[in-house]
Amino acid sequence: MQKIGFIGMGIMGKPMAKNLIDAGYRVVAYNRGKEALKEIVSYGAKRASSSKEVASQCDVIITMLPNSPDVKKVVLGKEGIIEGVHAGQILIDMSSIAPLVTQEIAKELYAKGVEMLDAPVSGGQEKAQLGTLAIMVGGKEEIFDQCKAILEVMGKPVLVGNIGAGQTTKLVNQTIVAINIAAVAEGLVLGKKAGVDPERIFEAIKGGLAGSQCFTDKAPRMFKGNYDPGFRMKLHVKDLTNVLETSRELHTAMPLSAQVMEMMQTLIADGHTEADHGGLAMFYEKLNNISLKKII
Repeated sequence: MQKIGFIGMGIMGKPMAKNLIDAGYRVVAYNRGKEALKEIVSYGAKRASSSKEVASQCDVIITMLPNSPDVKKVVLGKEGIIEGVHAGQILIDMSSIAPLVTQEIAKELYAKGVEMLDAPVSGGQEKAQLGTLAIMVGGKEEIFDQCKAILEVMGKPVLVGNIGAGQTTKLVNQTIVAINIAAVAEGLVLGKKAGVDPERIFEAIKGGLAGSQCFTDKAPRMFKGNYDPGFRMKLHVKDLTNVLETSRELHTAMPLSAQVMEMMQTLIADGHTEADHGGLAMFYEKLNNISLKKII
């Protein structure tokens, strides 16, 4: 079975790497944090001491990292992937970063004869564990075809365009998700203020036009007051930062995204950095002096 390099063993990367091991792939892993690396090695991966070492041993390398500077450092920095690659290899970056950074990295790799796909994901920790992530892929069709079986172990990949298109699609996804969660919280708070049980509202409208995956996933969290992270608030702020920076570059007005960004920044200032992004409900609860949490 093919040997795959995997760099980044965070809340998403670790279960994704485990799914590859479960599927029979030989995984060579590297992570800056020692505990996460130790765990994935005990699960069956081979330990590497640097990103360069991963690249020197594997024809396909996957990165799953927090943000654009992290990916640039791991790929292009000292002891980075680019120092260990050879012509014919493929880098699949599954991080969520700025599209222009993806294109910059791809250009440097192409000069070495290395192909690249940008393949950010959506679905959070639960879908990472289940191997059912939505995977938005940018790159050459022939390279996508070569890597499709690998990606299908982790989710449902769709080729959306050339390099950078995957990241652009992820920005669209994160825009819609953020605004959707805010709308769910805003509407449910109105219902509770009016004296109607939010859970009954949820049951009544979830199958109609107001229904969505966000509604189905996040409303029950709001009723429990459970904001343990599936997708951390700080990471959605990072994504919305990329959304708004890209919108300025393209002169695209995005007033709703800007408003939700301010809501999230307020929550982070209140100490909710590590909360799930469904915790947007806390902004509305504080604003309206009401709780959506069911009293048992």
